[in-house]
Amino acid sequence: MRLLLTSAGIRNSTIHHALVDLLGKSIAESNALCIPTASYGHPSVSPVQTWRFISGQEPRAPMVELGWKSLGVLELTALPSIDQERWVKWVRKADVLLVNGGDPLYLCYWMQQSGLADLMPSLGETVWVGLSAGSMVMTPRIGEDFVHWMPPTGGDETLGVVDFSIFPQLDNPALPENTMADAERWAAGMSVPAYAIDDETAIKVVDDTVEVISEGHWKLFAPEHG
Repeated sequence: MRLLLTSAGIRNSTIHHALVDLLGKSIAESNALCIPTASYGHPSVSPVQTWRFISGQEPRAPMVELGWKSLGVLELTALPSIDQERWVKWVRKADVLLVNGGDPLYLCYWMQQSGLADLMPSLGETVWVGLSAGSMVMTPRIGEDFVHWMPPTGGDETLGVVDFSIFPQLDNPALPENTMADAERWAAGMSVPAYAIDDETAIKVVDDTVEVISEGHWKLFAPEHG
């Protein structure tokens, strides 16, 4: 998969251009599936916020409302009860998966339980656009600061598709615990490289190439150990 790991969606023209580049065609020509699952695992996210994401009424984090050719909802918690051949066809027809924020460990659990995580290596041309938790789930681990919902196995490990971790929503006025000092403290406990990114920043990943896309500010922390 090709990844666009954002803090708050397609917030500016630079991130928008990066998305179109990954798609290889316009948004108006692209078919999308949105994945709201992470919303349900986070104690601070309500069904109202989930609806805003699905309906494209969340201007603070634009994803669904960009003008896609077609748009559907893929709810991962439903997939284990559906014949796999049926939903796999939906995913393979999509040009892009738009993955909402919320709880990254809850999202990781249901990606594994649903079979989507196993399918991902075969989706070479599909673009994954993550929003906060939807980005963090691709990292090796999220750090204890971001653990809310606890998986049955415990820990803070996520999918490890990329080899770095992400501290999103840096310096967001609504999140006073997300300062650069907080990010530095968080990064000190990580054993992999870690990016702190604000809402005007995204990380583009194609194969082994990692590129920061930003109209805001960000910082890369090297691991102190491990």
